[in-house]
Amino acid sequence: MRDAREIVKSAQLTEKGTRLTGAENKYFFTVDGCANKTEIKKAVEELFKITVVKVNTMNYRGKKRRERTLAFGRSADWKRAVVTVKDGEKIEFA
Repeated sequence: MRDAREIVKSAQLTEKGTRLTGAENKYFFTVDGCANKTEIKKAVEELFKITVVKVNTMNYRGKKRRERTLAFGRSADWKRAVVTVKDGEKIEFA
């Protein structure tokens, strides 16, 4: 298995994520595009020492960008994981 820090790149702190954290004990993470749900679950449990109940993933395509020419660029594709944590546990971001 790969290193946990290679799989979980960063936590996403958004308005929607903050609302879901309080209501349903869910956290958002930006993860490696090749990582599967099992790898993500093990990596989050290893990094934060908590119990993960469920993992949902979503793939996002990068947006097209254009700057004053006809040549198009593109921002990078990325993957989001929504991790549900066991009731009574929480992740502290300090």
